[in-house]
Amino acid sequence: MTDEDRHTRNGEIGPAEWLAMNRTGSFDWDLDTGTIDVDESGLLVFGLAPDAYDGRPVTLIARLAPDERARLEDVVRQAVTSGEVSYTAHFPIPQDDGPPHWTHVQARILRSPDGRARRILGVVRDTTAEVTRFAFVQELEKRREVQTNIVERTTHALSRAVTVDDVTAALTGPGGLARLGADGLALGLVENGSLHIIALSGETLDALDDFRVRRLDRGMPLAEAVLSGRPRFVSSFPSLGRDFPELAPYLARLDFRAACYLPLVAQARSLGGMALFYRGRTSFNADERNLALGLAAIVAQSLQRAILFDEERELATGLQATMLPRRIPKITGGEIAVRYHAAWSGRQVGGDWYDVIPLPRGRVGIVVGDVQGHDTHAAAIMGQLRIALRAYAGEGHAPSTVLARASRFLAELDTNRFATCTYAQVDLGSGTLRAVRAGHLGPLIRHTDGRVGQPKLRGGLPLGLATVFGDEEFPETRLDLVPGETLVLCTDGLVEQPGSDIETGLTALSEAISSGPPQAEALADHLSERLWERWGAGDDVALLVLRRSPDPGTPRAPRIHQYIHQADPQGLSDARAAVGQALHDWGMPELADDTELLTGELLVNVLLHTEGGAVLTLEVLPEPVRRVRLSVQDRSSAWPRRRTPGEAATSGRGLLLLDALASRWGVEPRGEGKAVWCEIGPAAVTADSAANGS
Repeated sequence: MTDEDRHTRNGEIGPAEWLAMNRTGSFDWDLDTGTIDVDESGLLVFGLAPDAYDGRPVTLIARLAPDERARLEDVVRQAVTSGEVSYTAHFPIPQDDGPPHWTHVQARILRSPDGRARRILGVVRDTTAEVTRFAFVQELEKRREVQTNIVERTTHALSRAVTVDDVTAALTGPGGLARLGADGLALGLVENGSLHIIALSGETLDALDDFRVRRLDRGMPLAEAVLSGRPRFVSSFPSLGRDFPELAPYLARLDFRAACYLPLVAQARSLGGMALFYRGRTSFNADERNLALGLAAIVAQSLQRAILFDEERELATGLQATMLPRRIPKITGGEIAVRYHAAWSGRQVGGDWYDVIPLPRGRVGIVVGDVQGHDTHAAAIMGQLRIALRAYAGEGHAPSTVLARASRFLAELDTNRFATCTYAQVDLGSGTLRAVRAGHLGPLIRHTDGRVGQPKLRGGLPLGLATVFGDEEFPETRLDLVPGETLVLCTDGLVEQPGSDIETGLTALSEAISSGPPQAEALADHLSERLWERWGAGDDVALLVLRRSPDPGTPRAPRIHQYIHQADPQGLSDARAAVGQALHDWGMPELADDTELLTGELLVNVLLHTEGGAVLTLEVLPEPVRRVRLSVQDRSSAWPRRRTPGEAATSGRGLLLLDALASRWGVEPRGEGKAVWCEIGPAAVTADSAANGS
């Protein structure tokens, strides 16, 4: 093939054709006589033989299309009548045996002294070669721009892919095929001598589902490309069926005309293969082949990075998992659920942890904490600290002592790391919690009526730092968990989010706890689902949910419990309403008014004269006569005393109301505090009164 042939085949004009088409002629147009004198070269430009030209302008432009003829006449008329001295025009002249020839006219108008146009002298030139060359260059630039866009958009999409799943999502998700400039895609990875197709995208490609996993051999085109390391460009699917008989029955179901099978190789390692399918293409020129190979290189590099990330992630999360408890022990009197979310950032795993520790005398210790840092070192320290804290708690030490010793242990590791945590000893029999906090979030408590409270726990310094600064004081806070209430502990990854303060996160968490189901496992799932987007922010999350078993009593002797925060007027009103509703539900509405009044008096006494909240219990006593018992428990050891209020006094009548409305009442010691109780309803029938006929 000569250079001239090669240029012509690629859309360019060969030298001989260029000489033939780049003719230049001249003309002299006498406007007075209406004739045009055109030289021989000019006539050839217009496609006329010298012996066939009669000198008339109409004959000269007879071959032009009507609209082009009209446009040329308008150009000339405008130039002549407007007083211009020259004009130019560019127009195509149709040919009988091929595409039109483009012609360029440049003319000068000669005028008489009075300004009237007399003659037009001009040059006419065949510019077909220039136009063709320009169109070819323009088309070439357009193709290159399209190819550049394909590479840039694919590179940009894959630059954000971290895992193998991210890579497949970028290639097969919305706009993925358009970025590749293809109509279908198959992506396979080599694993243990087999080719696993991890992604199929494009209409009709589900026909290849039978080949999702198969041994790596030369029986399929993609596997052959992987094994040989050479691409295969297919312009005829029937020929593909002849070369790969096993694939032949499936080709009729594929709505494509061409395909390219590309090996994915990165750093001399064969990762797999990628197939691109096309509907409107039947061949691949050199640029298109290079583009396909470039895309394969980009995908291979992204996959190599993603595979390495997944391997590192599996290693890191495996290490982290070995540091966490293998199982959560069953507890008596309640239920516990835990959840753990590991941040997706390669080896950047965190040191968050949780633990549930059986303790002497039927108690249980619960802890949630976070070691500073996001690396495997943090995970390793977390494992050591968790075991140490578990050992100190198991020895039966008080919570403050457990954290003091854990802080000393962390400081002695000499790691320059600190840790935060919240630890509580729980007695589910009595509902008593002794909680301590070391620079960590406090717990949230969901009450039986769905309200969520945030008890104020006095806190100490983070573990490790407390020892370094010589301040190992971790003050204990006592909390009461009534039957049916739920305590939630978590690490800050659940409530912290870039761009918002922690209070916003705590509010969102409180709302999620309040709207969730009461059971521990169901509530943990609910929090996971509601806050999953927040968990995706890149930090680890440890979550522990502890629920004390509800105590509804029996059908004959039902019972309710409720916790009322100190100085919470709404809680006081809610408690009275709950008491009244319960008595109506139990078929004892006649006792509702007196019981609500005594509820308010007992609770106000606690909330005004003690430093904590109160636990309200209302229950039915069916024997020997059906009545209700109201009990209000607080943490104060000071017993109520009877006073004689004056006429204008605003307090001091509580015990008088008890005497007047209750059939019996009393005070009992309860742990560190007391319980004031009363019974409302018919007086109990004693044996002596029955014998006397009372």
